[in-house]
Amino acid sequence: MRAYGTPTVVSGGSTELVVLWVGIPLVGGALGGLLVAGAGWVADLPWAPVQGLFRAVDGLPDRYALPGGVGVGILVGLVIAAIGTAERVRVTVSGTGVRLREGSSEREIERRDTRAVYLDGKHLVLLDADDAELARQSSDLPAKELAEAFREHGWPWTETDPHREAYRLWVPDLPGLPAGADALLRARREALAHDRGGEAKELRAELARYGVVVRDDSKRQHVRLTRRAALPD
Repeated sequence: MRAYGTPTVVSGGSTELVVLWVGIPLVGGALGGLLVAGAGWVADLPWAPVQGLFRAVDGLPDRYALPGGVGVGILVGLVIAAIGTAERVRVTVSGTGVRLREGSSEREIERRDTRAVYLDGKHLVLLDADDAELARQSSDLPAKELAEAFREHGWPWTETDPHREAYRLWVPDLPGLPAGADALLRARREALAHDRGGEAKELRAELARYGVVVRDDSKRQHVRLTRRAALPD
């Protein structure tokens, strides 16, 4: 353990960049070439979408169509790579704090404010002394590297959510919740149903102000209360 040593950085590293900027464009180019090569076959399928486009591609000379399809596929791959690079997650852990960076956004959490750290599926979660979430950061970072980084610097890493058994499946009008929480959970259910991730995230933050922690499971919301939750009379 090195509580005040050199910070440990956990990220996808150079391998992730190679996959993003080399692997994905190559796959895109290959798929683009395959679509051009099979354009005539796709155009004859009665259920295929945009059949007119595939017929037009099939009518182009091969010396133009195939390079064009490969080029478009590579271009799409490069766009995906740029988006993936912009959304890369980087976690920097030291003995006094952790820095969570996703793209251009960044936040810092102090060690003294943290009571537990664990992984909930693809989410890195930090809890405070009231059992509320200080952070819930989604990422594909290696679980083993994250655990080792936090343990190395003396953080209270746990293998599972210490409050896993406290969650209840939310249904409308579930008793025992703070006033106003049910309306927020109803709104969040709609946001999840329509894949409005940004709205669902904002509603999660608003529920946290009421002392309600939300855990999602296949668009079903499970809830628990923190120590500072304002319970109804």
